[in-house]
Amino acid sequence: MGVTSVRLNSEVEAPLENLANKLDRSKNYIINQAVKEYIQRQSMEDSRWEDTLEALNSVKAGRTVDGAEAASWLESWGTENELSPPKV
Repeated sequence: MGVTSVRLNSEVEAPLENLANKLDRSKNYIINQAVKEYIQRQSMEDSRWEDTLEALNSVKAGRTVDGAEAASWLESWGTENELSPPKV
């Protein structure tokens, strides 16, 4: 396990101390959890951005589905006459 020093300003330090006491956890534990969650969130945002770029490239290449066809397909879900997904 690595060791990293962090300087916290008073507007973070005091609430962190209070939270640690309230949860009966160390400040170290709370900071590690916060950083872990932040990294996971950033990873999801990166993944969503890659998906967005891929979608934009598909649109630029003309690989789209008509909105009315997609709506009809979605409306057919769960019915006896469920439609096949629209073709690109």
